Amino acid sequence: MSALYNPTSTDRFTFGLWTVGNPGADPFGGPVRPRISPTDIVRGLAKAGAYGVNLHDNDLVPFGASAAEQDRIVGEFLDVVQSCGLVVPMATTNLFSHPVFRDGAFTSSDPKVRAFAVRKAKRAIDMGVEMGAETIVFWGGREGVETDAARDCRDALCWYRECVDFLAAWTLDQGYSLRFALEAKPNEPRGDLYLPTTGHMLHFIETLDHRDMVGVNPEVAHENMSGLSMVHAVAQAMEVNKLFHIDLNAQRIGRYDQDLRFASEDLKGAFFLVRLLEGSCGRPGYSGPLHFDAHAYRTEDSDGVWDFASGCMRNYKILAAKAAAFDADQEVQEILAVNHADPDGVGVLLKDYTREGLRALEVLDLDPEALAKRGHQYERLDQLAMEHLFGVR
Repeated sequence: MSALYNPTSTDRFTFGLWTVGNPGADPFGGPVRPRISPTDIVRGLAKAGAYGVNLHDNDLVPFGASAAEQDRIVGEFLDVVQSCGLVVPMATTNLFSHPVFRDGAFTSSDPKVRAFAVRKAKRAIDMGVEMGAETIVFWGGREGVETDAARDCRDALCWYRECVDFLAAWTLDQGYSLRFALEAKPNEPRGDLYLPTTGHMLHFIETLDHRDMVGVNPEVAHENMSGLSMVHAVAQAMEVNKLFHIDLNAQRIGRYDQDLRFASEDLKGAFFLVRLLEGSCGRPGYSGPLHFDAHAYRTEDSDGVWDFASGCMRNYKILAAKAAAFDADQEVQEILAVNHADPDGVGVLLKDYTREGLRALEVLDLDPEALAKRGHQYERLDQLAMEHLFGVR
């Protein structure tokens, strides 16, 4: 393997404790490899060239642990993180594993369960702040239903909003400098999850009391599960400055949530996603952590786990190099320039409505038959992308 694509901490790559720590269990079989301790995960990530490590509260501290036990565990963990030169940029809360969340956390019909979920999230935020996290992710894995007979969806959304608003207000009252990132998913483990796509989340955010501190955390697998474009979801979030965090992995459309090694499926989709994140067509890119929310195949032993982690990071760097080469390709630039050309300054008339602009618009020579005759060379443009991916250009 070429060392050119070996990761370093400057690449901003992060993994969760639950990712490289996944022991290969699934609904049909138990673990196939030993669990790696959180401190050994940190040491392994540092050796692999990662920038940071993320975690759910209970990835590190067992559910129900005493305050003294939590302090001891967190202290020992942070000592290793700091000695290895890593950071903890994101923390999240497990609001889906315990049976108490069987009917939801923030959207449970029982207000006592909602109160417990808020209290648990609040304590996880405290722990995240202690570790230096700047972003808190909320994935509503149990926020959904198997049957709509259970509740009116409008009530569920109202309860969801109340809980996020409560936590945001409390966070501000504590003086914490944090951002919340909401993560969408269409289904699994519930039959239908509320706010199933990034677009749904972006609209929901606009209804919150503290919408400025809330953004999204799109995940490749979650958008692709329902056949949607992760590239478009991320672009929409970036366009409104709401891409606060991102989960990178791979997924086959129509399958269960696979969490595969990044770019191991839908290579072209991964290519255009990386191109977007790195900045394309003169637009700025994304400067936050690049988090891999994936895990090794069940076939792998402990060594295979680190092959998986290395593959995620190398694939991103390889695609970033290919995206840069594609954007620098003279033929690519020429095709894009022709398609985006506006020699008559028509585009400015559409930016803002004015009566003068409307009059200018009305007298334009806009012949639809003539406009319809021009091809756009997108076949050629897409083929150029493929040839860069294939390594023949």
